[in-house]
Amino acid sequence: MHRVFIPLDVTEPQIPPLQAVSRTFCGNSMGTSWTVQLFCLPAHDAQTLQAGIQAELDLVVTQMSTWEQSSQLCRFNRLPALEWQALPPEFFKLIDYSLYLSQQTGGAYDITAGKLVDLWGFGPAGKRSTAPTEKDIQAALRAGNWKSLELDHLHRRLRQTGSIALDLSAIAKGFALDQIARYLDSQEISSYLIELGGELRGLGMKKDQSPWWVKIESPSGSNGNIGTQHQEYLVALHGLSVATSGDYRQYFEQDGHRYAHTLDPRTGYPVTNELASVTVLHQECMVADAMATALTVLGCSAGLEYANQHQVAALFLQRTTNGFEEKMSKALIAMLD
Repeated sequence: MHRVFIPLDVTEPQIPPLQAVSRTFCGNSMGTSWTVQLFCLPAHDAQTLQAGIQAELDLVVTQMSTWEQSSQLCRFNRLPALEWQALPPEFFKLIDYSLYLSQQTGGAYDITAGKLVDLWGFGPAGKRSTAPTEKDIQAALRAGNWKSLELDHLHRRLRQTGSIALDLSAIAKGFALDQIARYLDSQEISSYLIELGGELRGLGMKKDQSPWWVKIESPSGSNGNIGTQHQEYLVALHGLSVATSGDYRQYFEQDGHRYAHTLDPRTGYPVTNELASVTVLHQECMVADAMATALTVLGCSAGLEYANQHQVAALFLQRTTNGFEEKMSKALIAMLD
């Protein structure tokens, strides 16, 4: 059985002109692959579009990658205590929104968890097969949290207050999709579907006047001991983005216990709330990306309450002994067709 979601409060999608041609572009970035499907005029040069898309992705990597040691983020992480670093507008926007979301969620979302991410084996330091010690976890927590960051709005700069290590992996991919969308908009392309590492952003419709239908990523089949199949979810992706945070993507097992890659920055440990996945739909993929992580950390009950208070369209799939239990926020229910 399908659940179908239709976007609300968006402009009427434009039908591509008769002379529009379908093109698909693809490549690699940020440790994953990307694909852009679009309809454009014959006058649009394919090589120019490919290069323009890649340039937006390269900009995000240059500024925000934890893996490229020359990135602005890595340079900030190496700064001596109390030094300032000037931020380009894109980097500043992510820090500004991240601090807002941290405050809103009581620290459930925190971009200063870089040392924790590395410690648990989910960062550039490499994978691990055993849980770190309590002593090491507490040391990583003492490196600082979001409240330790000093962001100077007037001069658009950020202060390294001690030994903070930023990690933007829960928001940078989403922002990269937004950057690609802004580029395509600037080229007057009004029908496209962008995918990067499982996250999506779409606009417009196809020549047959059908929308860009996408499936919400599912944890079904990711764990052999899950029995009951849940519904299939379809979204008409016009003026919308979709991002999913799931405990089935990256994890390691030790003594029968699974440690997933989504960490609770308040405790220093991976989340253990039985949430298999959280999917968020939002106009900005940056917001959907970060919000999916924040709601996962909050858990189903507190996450659903937050989503309802802030009109966030969110789908929660929670593991039970009988399979998955589905919970939807009011904003998502309103989108049901």
